[in-house]
Amino acid sequence: MNHKQKLELTWIGKENRPRLEPRILLEDPEKSYHAARRVTEKDLFDNRLIFGDNLLALKALEAEYTGKVKCVFIDPPYNTGSAFTHYDDGLEHSIWLSLMRDRLEILRRLLSDDGSLWITIDDNECHYLKVLCDEVFGRGNFLSNFIWKKSYGGGAKSKWFVGLHEHVLSYVKNIEQFPEMFLPPDPGASKKYYKYSDEKLSSRGPYRLQPLATTSMDDRPNLRYPIHLPGGSDIWPEKQWQWSQERVLKAIASNEIVFTEKKGKVTVSYKQYLRDESGMQRMRKPYTIIDGHYTQHGTYESMALFGLNDKFSFPKPEGLIHYILEAATNPGDLVLDSFAGSGTTGSVAHKMGRRWIMVELGEHCHTHIIPRLKKVIDGEDPGGITKSVKWKGGGGFRYYRLAPSLLEKDKWGNWVINKTYNSPMLAEALCKLEGFTYAPSDSIYWQHGHSTERDFIYVTTANLNHEQLLQLSDEVGPNRSLLVLCTAFRGREDYPSLTVKKIPRQVLSRCEWGHDDYSLRVENLPKAPSPPEQGDLFEEGGDS
Repeated sequence: MNHKQKLELTWIGKENRPRLEPRILLEDPEKSYHAARRVTEKDLFDNRLIFGDNLLALKALEAEYTGKVKCVFIDPPYNTGSAFTHYDDGLEHSIWLSLMRDRLEILRRLLSDDGSLWITIDDNECHYLKVLCDEVFGRGNFLSNFIWKKSYGGGAKSKWFVGLHEHVLSYVKNIEQFPEMFLPPDPGASKKYYKYSDEKLSSRGPYRLQPLATTSMDDRPNLRYPIHLPGGSDIWPEKQWQWSQERVLKAIASNEIVFTEKKGKVTVSYKQYLRDESGMQRMRKPYTIIDGHYTQHGTYESMALFGLNDKFSFPKPEGLIHYILEAATNPGDLVLDSFAGSGTTGSVAHKMGRRWIMVELGEHCHTHIIPRLKKVIDGEDPGGITKSVKWKGGGGFRYYRLAPSLLEKDKWGNWVINKTYNSPMLAEALCKLEGFTYAPSDSIYWQHGHSTERDFIYVTTANLNHEQLLQLSDEVGPNRSLLVLCTAFRGREDYPSLTVKKIPRQVLSRCEWGHDDYSLRVENLPKAPSPPEQGDLFEEGGDS
């Protein structure tokens, strides 16, 4: 076998890819919400909550946010057997993989080069999803399979075992550019281990004693030397010291080295302070086993927000999201969750001073997410991580919905421009389709957008004649270029500086028009086909 050969997961229908329409987003100011006043100078207001199909929403974000998202956290449907009762098992599994693949590919493009993706999943699809992510992100960009201990007990009715964990698969955009991850010191551990105090260096807090000798097998002669004890004798390391001789001499002079004698044996230790010389507390690395943030906590948080009868089913606890965002992001970074659920990711990101985008298609976007975010912004959400991050409220978000499809069929079955589109909406939509930045000029009527400093686009529903096009060409001039999209024109097609195209003919073949729902909901899945003849599945390539 060629070891350089790329291994890929295959499944029924893998070759079928949706031709997504890059929709525009329409803000609804009545559903957007901002704090009545600034709480701090770091308040963030331009967060986005998007109502609509998450695959179309991701496509809508591509033009503006490619390469700008620092962290993606998603909690997709787990594809459990009970959710797909009416579908062939192999087909259902294949559809799930296709739907996930389409989303992962866009999410990867949205990530910054130093960004990361975190996906919660259970055993049912975890290992297939791992291979799929290897294909999309590259095996070398796999960070780890974090194990989330989701429960602290129960499960007495389980037939074989008590399931206490789920997986959090983590990938990075570019492992060479992904920075080290740190978490703040554990307050409990700090009190337990940092027992000693030093009056002369009180600004660095308490300290603990760490052995200066190391068992490292590295052959470094410069780390093997004698240390002079207070009594006048010398002590040599069994293997070698951790520090250079110069550093040890400085530490002895500043009283940071401690000699302890027990049963005639001398131990050399150094003082490890809780804070470094700059006053920052020592950070710790995140563990690949995440404990202490349980599903039960998420349920309690949901009950506190929405009441017993309206609580959200199986929400992720705020502590789990906090653990991930603390390790993978910094204040001000952009966090994206395209399976928003009850809005936990946005709520946690907001309290932590991260910018966020959430996407949700379900009606709970309005019944749960918006009320929850309002409480967070107003400082009326006492649960979750509120106390630990000292959240007092502030900031805001803007609510968007996906625009309807740009094209619709008329009563004769012809594709025409959707009647709900006004002129600005049409111009913005066609800018997106043609790869232009929508930026209408206040003074030049034909500048609706640009791709470079000298290349522009003009969108109109007017029927342009030869004289109008000549005049437009003169205004554009020889040093600029203009793409003109109009419903009809009369004249030649070789006007200087102009490229003239008719709409909707220009865009008819670009996308799947009128397709509004690519969601993972069961009712949107196609019916299972009739069983194939024996052997057909194997000829085409089945699941692997």
